[in-house]
Amino acid sequence: MHMSDALLSPVVGGTFWIASGALIGYSAKKITEENDNSKTAFMGVLGAFVFAAQMINFTIPGTGSSGHLGGGLLLAVLLGPYRAFITLASVLIIQCLFFADGGLLALGCNIFNLAFFPAFIAFPFIYRVVAGGSASPEKLAFGSLMAATAALLMGALSVVLQTVLSGITELPFSTFLLFMLPVHLAIGIVEGLVTWGVLVFIARTEPSLLVPSGAAVHPRSTFALFAVLALLVGGVLSWYASPQPDGLEWSIAKVSGSSEFRPASEPLHETLAALQQKVAFLPDYGFKSTTESLRNPESPVNAGTTLSGIVGSLSVLAAAGTIGLLLGRKRTEAERQ
Repeated sequence: MHMSDALLSPVVGGTFWIASGALIGYSAKKITEENDNSKTAFMGVLGAFVFAAQMINFTIPGTGSSGHLGGGLLLAVLLGPYRAFITLASVLIIQCLFFADGGLLALGCNIFNLAFFPAFIAFPFIYRVVAGGSASPEKLAFGSLMAATAALLMGALSVVLQTVLSGITELPFSTFLLFMLPVHLAIGIVEGLVTWGVLVFIARTEPSLLVPSGAAVHPRSTFALFAVLALLVGGVLSWYASPQPDGLEWSIAKVSGSSEFRPASEPLHETLAALQQKVAFLPDYGFKSTTESLRNPESPVNAGTTLSGIVGSLSVLAAAGTIGLLLGRKRTEAERQ
């Protein structure tokens, strides 16, 4: 559900840049005020895992489309809403800058759509009400499914509203919404099931991560496990990602009647697209050169995808981990004063 610049006007894109930037600043402030730094170390490794998981598109049967995990709810449950928002924002920024996944103008919208709704709406008002701090598999399942589905649907609705408000495409609101909501309902159900599976595993191996605060967390084994999973998923399992268009691309194609969406030709869009292509060294999670054409088309092995998964996961681990470390130090310094 990563939006491209072609869907957005500068006013709408700029507005959500400001909104998402303000939410990042607010989240950072709240983290420094919390009297609990036990989960900050997990920001990097869980962010790397979510980055890798987002590389795997899964086919939605009977639609000709695909979807991928957002990871926002999982991060919110394990890290709390503020750390989750900053961690997922780090993932989306690296995807945009290094891999040209989502437009530069659309970056604020993508952060808002994918991080705000799970962290600040679905987690506190749905998941926490249903599951609370319980490790019961039944409550975890019900809470995960309800919250993940709600977050995906709210994000999909937000995409439609942002696109229609921009007014630079001919995508009617009701028809666009008619395709976006059902396909993202299916994606939300899959995300809920995956989130539930991970949380059940965490409940058995490191239950202190499911406690809101105040409990000691012993991160070494779980930290190492998620680090290995991030490299394995991003470096190898991503070879088997579905080639079908994602839910947003599929919906646009259904509404417009064309598989190729005509991009906006405004000067700002062209400037940002050119800048993104210069910055992104692995666009679309592959090599810029013709090296990729030399691989065996009958083999799933893809060196460009492997490198993208590893580099991206390590980049998110470093970025989100460094942010968490700096915020932890800032809180410590504030306590000393």
